[in-house]
Amino acid sequence: MQGDEARLLLGFPPSSRPTPEQVKAAYKRKVWESHPDLFPAHKKPHAESNFKLISEAYNCLLSGGRGEVSASATYARVVKTGVPRAHGGRRNNRLIQVPFLFLIAGTVALGGLNAARAYRKQKEAYPSHNPFLP
Repeated sequence: MQGDEARLLLGFPPSSRPTPEQVKAAYKRKVWESHPDLFPAHKKPHAESNFKLISEAYNCLLSGGRGEVSASATYARVVKTGVPRAHGGRRNNRLIQVPFLFLIAGTVALGGLNAARAYRKQKEAYPSHNPFLP
């Protein structure tokens, strides 16, 4: 999709240069007007095609109107890194995992100490006279 087509579809004049905020606002407005779920069953196919065109126009304008932005390029970036870079990527995996390991190890250690202390306390309070019991 070309930039002029995208601008017209979102309601901007062909030669205008809308800001990303304006594009986002126009996109939201158009989505609310043309969402396929708002239409009866016999009009849904036309509404779906309009909805896809509006989404394509939005992607085109956000990319700077450099032509078509393929969804596969975005998908490839996400697959390659595991997470979109906008959300931090996978740079600090070890820093995230280490505190959880300390929490688990500490819980097991303290739980074991508390259980041993409770066992000794009960054994002192109620000594067994049976030689086969500990």
